[in-house]
Amino acid sequence: MKKNILISGGSGFIGKHLTDLLIEKGFSVSILSRSEKKNTSDISYFKWDVSNQTIDEAGVLNADYVIHLAGENIAEKRWTAKRKLAIIESREKSTQLIYSVLKKNNKKLDAFISASAVGIYGAVNGEEICTEETPLAHDFLGSTCQKWENGIDFIENLHIRTVKIRTGLVLGKNDGFLKKLIPIFRYRLGSGLGSGKQYMPWIHVDDLCNIYLEAIVNEKMNGPYNAAVTDNTNNIIFSKTLARVLGYSIWLPNVPEFVLKFVLGEMSKIVLYGRRVSSEKLEKLGFQFKYKNLEEALKHCLAK
Repeated sequence: MKKNILISGGSGFIGKHLTDLLIEKGFSVSILSRSEKKNTSDISYFKWDVSNQTIDEAGVLNADYVIHLAGENIAEKRWTAKRKLAIIESREKSTQLIYSVLKKNNKKLDAFISASAVGIYGAVNGEEICTEETPLAHDFLGSTCQKWENGIDFIENLHIRTVKIRTGLVLGKNDGFLKKLIPIFRYRLGSGLGSGKQYMPWIHVDDLCNIYLEAIVNEKMNGPYNAAVTDNTNNIIFSKTLARVLGYSIWLPNVPEFVLKFVLGEMSKIVLYGRRVSSEKLEKLGFQFKYKNLEEALKHCLAK
């Protein structure tokens, strides 16, 4: 009998790619959805409403694994006080909702696998390479990720194997981080941002989905894992590489820091700061990245 994977946030960029991979690998997939959707031959849909804390419990009770991707996009809108609260609560409350069903029904999953982010190490520039043991930050990004992960610890307390995937910038075709950059760079208006020295830990969406698959099948996976290529890519290297893939060399000066702060407000920290991270813990398990070269990854993402 097929193992069933329940995905929250399954209609998003990563969720769609992951759903396709899991179906290809022979799993049955269920998706938690905010709206009523008809089941297909491959996918079952179960309704939930995080803000009202309601959920069709059958989705959780039928699952062998839960992959938890749900949460407001951190880079979608300016960080007003209201927006910050929505970002935090979307992560905390969605986890609490799934936890409540598991606890009430004494439901034992094979594993609960959740997204997190390398932002847990903070909006900081520097040469230190962050491992899963690096002290966590207490700025907005760091505290948001910590609250996210703290909710997962409650699920671990139910004696369920839990895995936290601390994700970098995800590169994929026609979506994700690149979707906002490509129009600018195609018009040859790309440039570095701020100093250009801030690190940009990145990962191709195919590799990220394979990490989630690894977390399902490899019972040794437990706790946090950095999901980003270990390299020295900073903002100016990324920008120059993207321009080169598109057939030109960057000619514009870097966008000054004060301009980005004016346009984006506090959210500018996402693009002005970035830490190096190590994926050694993941690779020691035997996981192999398909895309470790930025130029090859970008060429794949931009191929027609």
